[in-house]
Formats: sequence, structure tokens, C-alpha cells
Amino acid sequence: MSAAASVSRRAGFALFVLTLINLVNYLDRYVIAVAMPRIQEQFGLSGKQGGLLASLFIVVFMVASPLGGFLGDRLPRKLLVGGSVLLWSLATGASGLATSFGMLLVARCVIGVGEAGYGAVAPSIISDLYPRDERTAKLAFFYVAIPVGAGLGYVLGGWLTKAYSWNVAFYAAGVPGLLLALLAFTMWEPRRGAMDGPDAEVKLPFLVGLKGLARNRAFWATTLGYTLMTFSIGGIAVWMPTFLVRERGFAEDNAGLVLGVVTVLAGIVGTLVGGRLGDRLDRRRAGGGLRMSGFGLLGAAPFIYLAAKVQGFWPICAAVFVAQFLLFLNSGPINAAIVNCVPPAFRAFAMGFNVLCIHLLGDALSPTAIGAIADAGSYGLAIELNAVPVLFGGAALLVASRWLGEQLARPPAPFSAPPPPARPAAAG
Repeated sequence: MSAAASVSRRAGFALFVLTLINLVNYLDRYVIAVAMPRIQEQFGLSGKQGGLLASLFIVVFMVASPLGGFLGDRLPRKLLVGGSVLLWSLATGASGLATSFGMLLVARCVIGVGEAGYGAVAPSIISDLYPRDERTAKLAFFYVAIPVGAGLGYVLGGWLTKAYSWNVAFYAAGVPGLLLALLAFTMWEPRRGAMDGPDAEVKLPFLVGLKGLARNRAFWATTLGYTLMTFSIGGIAVWMPTFLVRERGFAEDNAGLVLGVVTVLAGIVGTLVGGRLGDRLDRRRAGGGLRMSGFGLLGAAPFIYLAAKVQGFWPICAAVFVAQFLLFLNSGPINAAIVNCVPPAFRAFAMGFNVLCIHLLGDALSPTAIGAIADAGSYGLAIELNAVPVLFGGAALLVASRWLGEQLARPPAPFSAPPPPARPAAAG
């Protein structure tokens, strides 16, 4: 076997392991959603307390993500990934052993810490496994695990909870992570910046990197667009089933099933298509994949509006599918843009800080905000208004694609370099 073939094989195995871990990551998140009624019944929880199990997990996850990224830029990443997966898998199993609401709450917080140590680091490893013109498709493959894992979480969690108990559902969800942690410890880890050329910055003082990130226009514009998209997705995910039941006459079990199937199908197709198209467009024009994401969000907005306006089962399914397809189209290009606009020495922290932003200002706020709109008006109005942040998010990504293209077209400037001097004002 040639050296190139050996490297390709090791890179493919590492990508496969990281993707399976991501799938298990989202499977765990959605098992608790379908097990929630039984958990509430056993511990006598109110809706607010049940929601706290999900909310506190997100809070811990988003706050810990920058720390996970900081460590990922300094420690052996496969050890950090393996340790993080081991931690959250043990905590998932411990969730099934919980005998009180407090114990379950602590277990969910530990899961958030574990997932933060993995989520910020995995994309930085993938960026060192593949060159820039292949990253969008590879990251899309990694992120296709989100809809698949979510769907499996609903199916597996629902079946085990009904056939056995919610405790067994958590035990089962924790086992795959234990096995994948062992694989993570043995997978190949490339050196930082392996695919970014000899001038890539692979060591960077933290404060110097922070200053460089602060003036990175492409990063901030991309993060803004991603946050606005996440705001809408979070609101739709929480309130769309209620809208279908209360204002379109769907049965409760049918509403969940329909949304689950549509989300999985649209998520798989949209993510993979976005990855392939993103790489092709990036080869034609620097920032081309991110530009496609901007137009994808602009195209999704009217279908979000239509999903709340049309009547009938199939028209609603069609509108939701197209909207979801155009939203998932962006998973690969947006994350590829983030890793491409930041030097290898600071990528894990940049990903972790991005996670903090998109959740803190996105889906941590939107369910409450959209719920308040529904209380004041209707669930249909609440769904319709989700089109507005998506439109602004698309505009932000179009601006980001221009700035990213300009940045990538120039010779790489070190983050440690001072910002370019301002142009002198024209004499008046």
C-alpha cells in the first residue's frame, strides 16, 4: 500500500469514528425528549422542571464549549475526544440510575461538559485530515449524523421506553459511546495545520489569537448568520408540533411522526447535497460555498412562511421539507467557512466560541420568544415570523462570503500581525 493510500485510509477511519460519535451525541439528546412523559410521571415533575433538564444541558454545553476548544488547541485531540465521549456516555448511563430529579439534573449537566469537549474539537481534526477544497463535503458527512441521530433517538428512545422503561433507554444510549471512546483513543490524529501549508500558524498565544479573532470579519459575519438560523430552527423545532396539533388538526402522534420523518429525510439530503455543492463552488470561487448558504437561507424563508399558511397534509409536508432541505444545505459550508477563516492553532477555540454564540443568542432564546408571540397572537403567526431571522441570516452569510473570499484570496496573514492601517481620509 502506498503512503498516500495509507494516509487516506487512516483519515477515512478517523472521519468515520468522529461521525459515529456525533450520531450517538444527538441520539442521546433526543432519547430524553421521548422519555420525558415517563420521567415526569415517576418524579412528579412539572413542565417547567422537565424543560429544565433540556435547558440546563444546553447552558452547560454552550458555556463549556469555549473551554473545550481552548484545551483542543493545546492537548492531544484524540485523547480529549475519547475522554469526553467516555465522560458523557457514563453520565448517560448514570441518568438511568437516577432516583431523584436532582440526580438526573446533575447527570445531564455532566453530559453537557462531555459533549462540549468533543463538539468544538472534532471539526478541527477534520480540517487537518483533508485539504480546504474537500472540507465542506467531509464536514457535511460529519454533520449528517445530526438528523440521523435525532431520528434514531426518537425511535430507539420511544421503543425502549414503551417496551421496558425510560431507565433502559438511557442504559442503551450510553453503551455505544463507551465503545466509540475506545476507537477514538486509537484513531489517527494528524498534526495541526497538516493541510494548510508550511506557513500555517500551529502555535499561538491565547490572547494573541483572541485579538486576531476579534478583528476577523468573516468569522463574525458567519457566526451572525449561523446564530439567526439557529434561532429560527430552535423556535420551529419546539412549536411546530403544537401548531400542527392545535391549528391544523393533526393527531399528536402523527405530528411527531411526520416532523421526524420529514426532518430526517430533508436533513440527510440537504446536508449531503450542500457538502458536494459547497466544495464545487469553493473551487470556482473562494467563499462560494458560503455564498450558496446565504442564498439557501433566503430561499428557505418563504417556505417557512408557507408552512404556516397552507392547509392540508401534503402541502404542509412539502413546504416543511423544502424549508428543512434549504436549512440543512448549510451545515457543511458554514462550518467549513469557520475553520477556513481561522488558523489551525485557534480553530478549536473558534468552533467552541461559535457554539456559545449560536446557542446563547439562538435556540436558548427562541422557544421562549416564539412562545410569547404565540400567546399574544397564534401559533401560526409565531411560525411565520421565524422567516424574518432566516432572511437576515441569509443576508449576513452573503456578506460573510464576500469577506471570506477576500481573506482567502490574500496570502495568509498571521493572527499575530497588527491590523492593517486605516486609509487616510480624502482631503476635503
